[in-house]
Amino acid sequence: MGAELISGRAAQMERVTSESSVRVRMDLDGTGTSKISTGVPFFDHMLTALSKHSLIDLEIEASGDTHIDVHHTVEDTAIVIGEVLRTALGDKAGIRRFGEATVPLDEALAQAIVDVSGRPYLVHTGEPEGQQYHLIGGHFTGSMTRHAFEAVTYHSGICLHMRVLAGRDPHHIVEAQFKAFARALRAAVESDPRVEGIPSTKGAL
Repeated sequence: MGAELISGRAAQMERVTSESSVRVRMDLDGTGTSKISTGVPFFDHMLTALSKHSLIDLEIEASGDTHIDVHHTVEDTAIVIGEVLRTALGDKAGIRRFGEATVPLDEALAQAIVDVSGRPYLVHTGEPEGQQYHLIGGHFTGSMTRHAFEAVTYHSGICLHMRVLAGRDPHHIVEAQFKAFARALRAAVESDPRVEGIPSTKGAL
């Protein structure tokens, strides 16, 4: 089942495979309220931050084979988030399209730049060597951060440049990225009263 528009810029989707079951409901014009349960506590924490700082309402319920690894559940949840985001954006008429945010979390600093371009692309740089091997919260491997962003960008059709500018604590490094992405996404999907139609010289995004 693909994502479906509920009303306005709210959409939902349910995706079931042999590895996971994921249901996501999203409202781009929300207030940042969320209800999230993926079975991966640190990922829940990151998605709650994403909702809070993007002002996008999120309801996410997921379960999967976390007794094997969290990989499938995190990846599949990110896939559905991307699909629902793409559907909620509709034809993208009147949006700002571009958004940028640089967000600190104590010693960590991350910069995110978003283009709601219709062309999926991810540039992800700056994580310190070894970050990908850290087990955060006892279950979330650092390498899953990039993987989650890959799934969201590919399935939503957005371009994301994510740079870690500083950081030492693995938890802070990941959280700064999710918060920066949230703030950049918030700016990019907001309506701009001066924009008429599609914000592209092509006439389509």
